[in-house]
Amino acid sequence: MHTNDHQAPTVTRQRNADTATYPKDVLVEPEWLERHLPDDTMRIIEVDEDPAAYCSAHIPGAIGLDWRADLQHPIRRRMLEPHELGQLLGSRGVANDHLVILYGDRNNWYAAYAYWYLKYYGHDAVKLLDGPRERWITEGRPTTTQPPNHHPTTYTAQPRDPTIQIGRDDVLRALDGTHAIIDVRSTQEYAGEQPTSSACDASSVACSGHIPGAHSIPWALTVNEDGSFKPADKLHELYGANGILDGQPVICYCRIGERSAHTWFVLHELLGVEHVRNYDGSWAEWGNLIDVPIERGRPPHQP
Repeated sequence: MHTNDHQAPTVTRQRNADTATYPKDVLVEPEWLERHLPDDTMRIIEVDEDPAAYCSAHIPGAIGLDWRADLQHPIRRRMLEPHELGQLLGSRGVANDHLVILYGDRNNWYAAYAYWYLKYYGHDAVKLLDGPRERWITEGRPTTTQPPNHHPTTYTAQPRDPTIQIGRDDVLRALDGTHAIIDVRSTQEYAGEQPTSSACDASSVACSGHIPGAHSIPWALTVNEDGSFKPADKLHELYGANGILDGQPVICYCRIGERSAHTWFVLHELLGVEHVRNYDGSWAEWGNLIDVPIERGRPPHQP
């Protein structure tokens, strides 16, 4: 069983001197993680869109979680209850005092979702690898096909944090102009030209389009070609140009909540915007509701 005998390693980020820094220490660089792979005070978790990717190669010691099979109810589309999450993490060898490092495929969509998920249940010692598994592999860093041998332990999930999640009823009430709503999907999805991104597996959605008044700021504008995050000054320019940083509470949504969790991470964790909530029901829910407002058409200005 994991104990508190050792203090979790201090993460020190190294950025180019000419780029602005983030206000929160929530990212780890691949170089840092490679040096600290033997450290038992942390747990590395990989969460992919394609769960088979973990089996083909993963960071040594990394635990593989299936975002659909492990983090969703098997019949009802909902998040786990606190005791269910505790059983899951404890069985994989994750304790409350572990520093959790998350990464995955698809530019860390599902890793960012898992980061938001853990924050939702009160795990504060969690960080995201700056760049997805593709970056790690391309840079020639060590991988394995062997699963880790972590002993089961006890994990207690904390009560949910309602300040970072929002449901459909509250989204409906937020259409009064008091909130900034961000649609982080592709322009084609926002416009209603296609029901889902071609990069995603198809979902059955009755109606296409976007939530009225939503800004179209695709998640992809926040990352570099290798999937690492753009510097803070560039992110400030992106969201500031759309009035997102003017003090209004922010709601993010996408198709099923994973890309919007990525944008939640950028705003709340990298830029320090205080009032940001992820609508994890997203368009898979909104596009199937009866008699909710929907708009179509491309945004007047694409960032």
